[in-house]
Amino acid sequence: MKSSNATQAAFLAAREATGPEPISLWTVMRGYRPDPLERWTRIRQEHGPVARYRFAGRDSYFVSGAEGIGRILQENAANYTKEHPSYGMLRRLFGNGLFTSEGSFWLRQRRLAQPAFHRQRIAAMGSVMTKAAAETAERWEQLESKGEPILMLPEMARLTLRVVGDTMFGASLAARASAVGAAWEVLNAQLAERFTRMRLLPPVLPTRYDRDFRNARGTMLAVVDEIIALKRAQQTESNDLLSILMNARDQDTGERMTDGQLRDEVITMLFAGHETTAIALTWTWTLLSRHTDKAERLQAELAAVLGGRTPTMDDVPRLTYVRHVVDEVLRLHPPAYIVNRHTAEDDIVSGFRIHRGGSIAISPLITHRDPDYWDRPEEFLPERWQDPAAEARRPRFAYLPFGGGPRLCIGNTFALTEAVLLLAVLAQRFEPRLVEGYEPRPEYLVVARPSRGAPMRLVRRRTAASSEITPLTYQARSDGSYGTW
Repeated sequence: MKSSNATQAAFLAAREATGPEPISLWTVMRGYRPDPLERWTRIRQEHGPVARYRFAGRDSYFVSGAEGIGRILQENAANYTKEHPSYGMLRRLFGNGLFTSEGSFWLRQRRLAQPAFHRQRIAAMGSVMTKAAAETAERWEQLESKGEPILMLPEMARLTLRVVGDTMFGASLAARASAVGAAWEVLNAQLAERFTRMRLLPPVLPTRYDRDFRNARGTMLAVVDEIIALKRAQQTESNDLLSILMNARDQDTGERMTDGQLRDEVITMLFAGHETTAIALTWTWTLLSRHTDKAERLQAELAAVLGGRTPTMDDVPRLTYVRHVVDEVLRLHPPAYIVNRHTAEDDIVSGFRIHRGGSIAISPLITHRDPDYWDRPEEFLPERWQDPAAEARRPRFAYLPFGGGPRLCIGNTFALTEAVLLLAVLAQRFEPRLVEGYEPRPEYLVVARPSRGAPMRLVRRRTAASSEITPLTYQARSDGSYGTW
């Protein structure tokens, strides 16, 4: 993949972007943590689709316009690399897996993993997803009878971790859910805090803070090593992701992945495959609790399409409003709320100069709420996705919950299918409601999640909803996403 940078003459003729006051390294090291939604919205409003400023001594650019995002993530993606301090921090946990690797090595790993995410393979996973959701519903019935609130985020993480274990690794992770959750709490908080304070040294000091990081990372790697060991001990063939990675050979060299490469890919898929979907589902429950009219419409579709039965993969294209709800949740609360890149060479983005060495920040959180692309952008309106004309008018990179371009998340179809099926199973039996006095606010760590774990009360549904909804149909677009037709 070659870059296509601007000529020197065009670069000199372009404009310099403006931006907010610089933020010094000293300010950052002291714990500067502004609200990303508030700060970046103000920057977009005051400085337009490309802003330039100094942050912790680095030349930084905030790109919020869809045209500029397309330039960075697709049109000239080779010029915008992951040689950014944030990825250096993430490599301490994820190694050099698909999420953090670059260049020819990344392309090789992507090609090796791609067959595991073929639509036919995902279709075969549907029954595993719905079975896990049904068993969660049975457990919820016991919890509901006790009348005690639950923390929805850990509940969803437990469920999606099981799905990932069963579908991607062929290993039950139920017994490890608590350990994985506790370790991720430490790593999630520390990775975010270490980067935002520019604490870039490895966690090698004999302090409690560094020991906590090492211990949490050790827990995660132990789980990954156990998954790999169990798979190696199996004598039967399987079509799950881990088996595919173990058996795959590079088409040029004939080599298989080393144990280190395999470990990096497993730990990447372990978190990318369960954490973001758990967060999206948690936001879904909180928004449905606050918007009862949307919850009623969702129930009406479930009654019309399913009539109380367990959904199958054949039902996914017919559960259009369920999918609209998921799409709208990902618009308002994209778990991956920031994308960082490093600028290798001078370039022009949306008419503005981007100097080599500059740090790029893109935030789906902001672009998804830009009134240039979205009507009533702050409102939760799943119905907006029912208008194909409005969707066609929006630029391609106005909506990017899974990134875009060649680095589009390899598991996007898996995640969307999973979210629709899990929501369809659980929403037929429960209407979780926010605990009185709790206001769900975003907590911006490595990913953006609801604060305090989203405490909710489980309320069992007593009657089925009726419906006059005519189901729409989803068809695949050329980029692998789905639209309503």
